[in-house]
Amino acid sequence: MIKVKLLEHTPEPERVVAMAARLCYSAAGAEELAERMTKEQVEKLLSKIVKMGHASTMEHVSFTFGIEGVSRVLTHQLVRHRLASYSQQSQRYVAEHDFEYILPPTIAEKPEAMARFEALMEEVQKAYNELADMGIPKEDARYVLANATETKIVVTMNARSLMHFFNLRCCNRAQWEIRDLAYKMLAEVKKVAPILFRNAGASCVSTGHCPEGAMTCGKFSEMIKMRDE
Repeated sequence: MIKVKLLEHTPEPERVVAMAARLCYSAAGAEELAERMTKEQVEKLLSKIVKMGHASTMEHVSFTFGIEGVSRVLTHQLVRHRLASYSQQSQRYVAEHDFEYILPPTIAEKPEAMARFEALMEEVQKAYNELADMGIPKEDARYVLANATETKIVVTMNARSLMHFFNLRCCNRAQWEIRDLAYKMLAEVKKVAPILFRNAGASCVSTGHCPEGAMTCGKFSEMIKMRDE
């Protein structure tokens, strides 16, 4: 079960983004603008920024997530998002003598497949423990571990990078595990920046255009409904 918690974020993220945008067209300084902008002004300007796609101003705010209950399959995909910072649990220093693993739903729904999968995980665990008993260091014993092995990671992204992440990973064509993670992360940031992330999600719901072409899922109306719930 994926667990996502928003650990830290830029204080008043929406005010910061609005202030940065206002600064571009004002003779006043950032501090003065931040102090004198009313809540209503912030909300109005932010809605305009999101609609216009004035994305550079979103880079001034960041969000840090604590993520648990995910596989190495997921984190191998996650770190491809380069404009971010990552700190992952190390298999070099943390022993995996009783490792947890992620079971894909398609395997879980077929008893025969699940039995085969779980038997393999048991064999992997046995091999890892035997290597450790032989004095093999953790950094080498880990080579037998499966991609399904559970891991933990701390991730920090600015709002612009998050928007791009949601565009790709909230899409129905994204791999199921990272899609689940993306929706949980989106729910977290909406709690602290609801206007900024109001239309965030798969490209079809954030821009009205599906970049998948002939490979589109064809569920635009369902995706819009999910966004607005």
